[in-house]
Amino acid sequence: MNDVVKLEKEAMKMLKETSRTFYIPIKLLKPTLRKTVGAAYLCMRAIDEIEDHEELESETKQHLLRATSELLKNDFNVEAYQQLIKPYEEKLPEVTKRLGDWIAFCPEGITPKVKESTSIMADGMADWVEKNWQIRTKEDLDDYTYYVAGLVGVMLSDIWRWYDNTDTVPELAIGYGRGLQAVNVLRNQDEDADRGVKFFPDNWSREDMFEYAEENLAKADEYMKSIKTKNIILFCKIPLALAHRTLNALKSGKEKISREEVESTVNDIINN
Repeated sequence: MNDVVKLEKEAMKMLKETSRTFYIPIKLLKPTLRKTVGAAYLCMRAIDEIEDHEELESETKQHLLRATSELLKNDFNVEAYQQLIKPYEEKLPEVTKRLGDWIAFCPEGITPKVKESTSIMADGMADWVEKNWQIRTKEDLDDYTYYVAGLVGVMLSDIWRWYDNTDTVPELAIGYGRGLQAVNVLRNQDEDADRGVKFFPDNWSREDMFEYAEENLAKADEYMKSIKTKNIILFCKIPLALAHRTLNALKSGKEKISREEVESTVNDIINN
C-alpha cells in the first residue's frame, strides 16, 4: 500500500472516530472532494480538540492555539509543531498530533485556504478560551459561533469554488455553520452548565436560542439554492436535515433524535 492510499484510509478512519455528523456525507463525496473536505475537516477538528480539552489549563490551550495559528500562516513547519505539542502529547488525541498529516493530505491548490480558515479559527478559539466562553450578548454569540462553526462554512465555500467554480454567499455560508452550532448549544445546554460554561446570552430563554437557530438554519436553506453540483448538494443536505430534525425534537421536549431517525433522514436524502 503506498503512502497516499494509507493516509487516505487513516484519514477516513479518523473522521469516523471524531464526527458522526460529517463522516456520513464526506464518505458520499466523489474522490477529489472526499479527500479535500476530509482533510480540511480534520485540520479544524485537530484544533477543536485543544479548545475542548478537559484536562489542559486555560493558559496552555491559549498558548497551543495561538502558536498553531501562527504556524498555519506560513509553510507549516511540522517539526516546529511537534516541538510545540511535545510537552502535552500524552494528553492530546491523535487527530491533534497529526495536524501535519492532514495538511499534507489536502490537495495542493486548496491548502492555503484551508490553512487560512484553520488559523483564523485557532486564534478566535484562543480568545474564547481566554474569556472562559462567557457569552453576554447576541454579538458575543455571533462572534463565538463564527469562529467555531461559521468558518467551517467559509472553508467549504472556498473548496466548492476551487473544485468547480460553485459560487456561494459568504454570509449564508456562515449562517449554515452557525445554525448547526446553535442546535448543538441547545442540545448540550445542561452538559455545558455542569462544567460551568454558558453559551446563552444574558437574559436569553431557550425560546430565544430556538429563534437564533431557526434564523441561521433559514440562511443555510437559502445557501443551498446557489449550489447546482449534485454531489455538493448531497453533502450539504445531510447535516442540515439532521439539524432541522434535531431542532424539532428538542422543541417537542426530546433530548435528541434516535439513531433510527438519523438513518432514515440520511436514506431519504440519498434515495431522492
